[in-house]
Amino acid sequence: MIYPKKNRLFKWMVHTYVHWLTIRHFKEINFNDIAVDSSKSVLLVANHFSVWDTIILFRVNRKLLKKKFHIMMLESTALKEPFLKYAGGFSINKKTRDMVNSLDFAAELLREPKNLVLIFPQGKLYSNLITEVEFEKGIIQVIKKAAGNFQLIFAATFMENFDNLKPVANVHLVSVTDNNFNTISDLQQAYQQHYTKSRQQQIQIVK
Repeated sequence: MIYPKKNRLFKWMVHTYVHWLTIRHFKEINFNDIAVDSSKSVLLVANHFSVWDTIILFRVNRKLLKKKFHIMMLESTALKEPFLKYAGGFSINKKTRDMVNSLDFAAELLREPKNLVLIFPQGKLYSNLITEVEFEKGIIQVIKKAAGNFQLIFAATFMENFDNLKPVANVHLVSVTDNNFNTISDLQQAYQQHYTKSRQQQIQIVK
């Protein structure tokens, strides 16, 4: 397992690089305001459709959620992009027993109110046009192990260009009041409701 690394210089470089990327490549990154509980950590559950997902949500965290950012990523990605460990990245390998260590580490992070853990439960990239989401079951173990010490936030992100050369990213956020899910099906169904509502809002946008 690859763990996050602390290095102030690299952390500053990552923050600066992300800020530069978003300015250069996006016309806007929009998100709705939600209340953030300062006494709890944040488990951020999001759809996964592009290489921009992490950068967009990193930016949302800096602007709104204001927690110490962590992200669970595939070990292959962590090895290919080693700088991500300085932005809170830690790895998971679904084909080895080490996966349990990654899930335990995520739950441990969520016991600290200052932390945010971003997880993409779909496990791989899917089109931004899909109507149904499917989750892999690992995240439910994180939720059970963290035992309600966190604020669960769903994020559904969609990108549009319309008449712009640069895309606009719209992040639809909702804070879930009941995060005591027993099965992956229950969690998936709750996220699906948010995703469907967000998608409907998105297709109603006219430029």
